[in-house]
This record gives sequence, C-alpha cells and structure tokens, in this order.
Amino acid sequence: MIQINNALQPADFTTRLQQFWDLSAQKIKLIDTQYDTAKGSPVFTVQGHYTTRGWTEWTQGFQFGSAILQFDATGDTSFLEMGRQKTLTVMAPHISHIGVHDHGFNNVSTYGNLLRLMREGKTEFNEWEKNFYELALKISGAVQASRWTTMKTGGFIHSFNGPHSLFVDTIRSCRAVVLSHSLGHVFQGEGDVVINLLDRALQHMKATADYSVFYGEGRDTYDLWGRTAHESVFNTKDGNFRCPNSQQGYTGFSTWTRGLAWAMCGFAEQLEYLNTFEKTDLEPFGGWTVVEAYLLKAARATCDFYIEHTPANGIPYWDTGAPGLAKMGDYLNRPADPYNDFEPVDSSAAAIGAQGLLRLGKYLSERGDVENGLRYWQAGLTVLDTLFAEPYLSTDPNHQGLILHSIYHRPNGWDYVPEESKIPYGESSMWGDYHAREVALYLQRVLNNEPYYTFFGALA
Repeated sequence: MIQINNALQPADFTTRLQQFWDLSAQKIKLIDTQYDTAKGSPVFTVQGHYTTRGWTEWTQGFQFGSAILQFDATGDTSFLEMGRQKTLTVMAPHISHIGVHDHGFNNVSTYGNLLRLMREGKTEFNEWEKNFYELALKISGAVQASRWTTMKTGGFIHSFNGPHSLFVDTIRSCRAVVLSHSLGHVFQGEGDVVINLLDRALQHMKATADYSVFYGEGRDTYDLWGRTAHESVFNTKDGNFRCPNSQQGYTGFSTWTRGLAWAMCGFAEQLEYLNTFEKTDLEPFGGWTVVEAYLLKAARATCDFYIEHTPANGIPYWDTGAPGLAKMGDYLNRPADPYNDFEPVDSSAAAIGAQGLLRLGKYLSERGDVENGLRYWQAGLTVLDTLFAEPYLSTDPNHQGLILHSIYHRPNGWDYVPEESKIPYGESSMWGDYHAREVALYLQRVLNNEPYYTFFGALA
C-alpha cells in the first residue's frame, strides 16, 4: 500500500513546480511544431514522439487544454493564444460529436478553461467571447446527455460501445452535463419535452456509484471495498444489469487502475460542485443528504482502494489483477518498478487519482472530518512527490511527453515495447500529461493562496 508521507507540505513542491512548468512549456512547443496534424489527434508517444490511434476522438481537448493551463500557471500569453486559436479553429466538431461520451474531456478542457479564465479575471472580459464559450458548453453537455439509456433503477449516459454500456470514465466527463445545466441551457427532446440536465447527471452519477463501484457487500466473489469495473453491461430490452466487463483492463473482475482514478477524481469534484447548491435545490432528486451519501461513499471507497492496492510510492500498476503481478513478490510494499519484466505501471492513473485524493481530502476536512481528510490529502501529496520527479517526469528535451510510463491499451497491445523489454515503458499519453498539468495547477493555486481551482469556476 502507499506509504503516506505525513510530513509533506505544498510548499515542498515550490521548486519542482517551477521545473514542471518549464518542462511542460518545452513539450507543448515540441508537439505544436513537430506533430503532423493530418494524422488526427495526438494520443500517446512512440519512442518519444506523439502519434495517433484511431478509436475515438477523445484527446484533442487535452492537447489544447494543456496550452491553456500553461498560461494559467505561468502567465505566458503565447500559450493562451495557442489554446484560444486552436479551440476556435479545431474544436467545433467535438461539440456536436454524437458518437462519444467524452464531452467533458474535450470541451471542458478547452471552452471550459477559457471561460473560467475570463470569469476569474485572468483574461480580458469580452461579452461575445464569453457567449461563444457558454454556447459551446451548453450544446456539448446536451449532446452528451442525449446518449441516454433507461434502466430499471434510473438511467445513464452510455459509452461509445452502445446503449448497453456504462463506462466508469464518464463520471469525470459528466462535468459537461452539469455545466450545461448551470449555464441555464434548456434541453429538449421529442415533442418539445424539456429534459432536466441535472437530473440526468445525477442519475448517471448514481448508476456509476451503484454499478461501477464495489463496496464489499457481496455483489460477487470479487467484491472488494472500492474496486471498480471499467464497463457495466445492461440488457437494453428490460433494463436489467447483467455483468461487469472491461475494455482496457484485464477483466471485469479486476480493477483497471485508470478507470479507478477517473472515479476517484470524478466523484470528488462532483461533491465539490454540488456543495455550491442550496440544500433545497436537490430535494427533487432525493435530497442533499441522499445525494451526498452515495457520492461520498463512492469517492471514499475508490480512494481507499487506490491507497491499499498501489505500491509504496503511489504509482499503480495498470491493473490490480494483472496476471504478471503474481510473479513479483511483495510488490505493494515497495516502490513501483516501471522497468520490471512482468507488468507495466500506469503513471496517468497516478496523475488523475492524485487530484481525487487531494479534492476528497479537502472536502472532508472542511466538513470537520479532519483525520480522514488529512489522510487523503497527504496520500495525494505522496503520489505527486513521486510523479513530479524522475523517472516519471520527462526531462529529455527531445521527448514530447511530460509524464513517462503511461499505458493506453494493454490488452490490445497498442503501447510501444522497447526491443530489450518484455513490457511497455518510457512513453507518455495526452490524458496523462494534461491531468499532470491540472493537478500541478491545483497544487500551485493552493500553495499561492490563489482562487481554488475547479471546473465550475467557469460559472463564477
């Protein structure tokens, strides 16, 4: 399990954050000048250079969102202009993309961050530009919410696999739906029926909490507190749940750690978002107490599982049930080894999960649960203490990636394996790099006593 360093403080990261943003600037420029955009969106690196992989277009918002975060952290306006212009010229198809569930990834990372910066006064206010960003977010959230499957206990936003498929990933992408709601969008269906976007978002969160997360309550033989399934499969004829499954993990009965991390971060930030509501606003949806209870249970369970089933230094292997782990001895009680002969680590899960740990820790501390809040907070700092240093921080000026040892799709064999190795290592991903920047910005703002960083800062 993670050996939590209780002595770490945000101030301990001052020098490393400066190094991080210096390296980040280099990587963004490398991609901008060297990547062939005719190939499609950059997804992950092969021998240090970003390449693409045609599956779905879900990473382009991370590319341009990274430039926007770089401006936010450093004030370098060249990155603001890069992110703004690329959003204007390239991102429109992602707003109306009816074939994916990833709207919160692509569009909140771009239009959402640009609107947030304007709301915060970090960019010059312009009424029409604000309206442009707001319209993009309104439509994006509505398109995402239209991917709707009704089941026995409610409904959910289905994945690109089809109406039977609930992905755990989408809890983090649900930001698009709630922003659309809070921006006042009126979403209409057949016969002009008005569909409440907050209701859809909450139903999806509840479905994810109920079916994607396990609580050690006897659902199946492999039911452990906080374990997650990448995919939950439903019978669309009668609305019944059928089984857990996995697209990118080892099996539906093991835990793909990036999916776990999406849940950690997604539930924690939705708790923060819903805490901005008046308690009476949630009465039509079961009431604040009920909603907070299932979100908090899922957030705590997934963060606990991450702490318990991740090696001592906070970097997880790609799946907690990966078969090669059995050959690695007491691997959980020593630092993860990205160069081993059996199973790869996934640093992108660490970048995503660390933010969930920090946000949940702060949320609990502010509610008066200081002991547990501090545990999650310090666990998050412990992860970053490893992630923001070599061998995970990419210091090679010729490598386009920022965070090394990320994994995309181990079962499909998509990740680059060096000739001398039995496993993939040494490469980066667009989502891993983006989320490392996001959590670095989060920590920097805490350190500098700046406004607290949230996706719903776009509403302020």
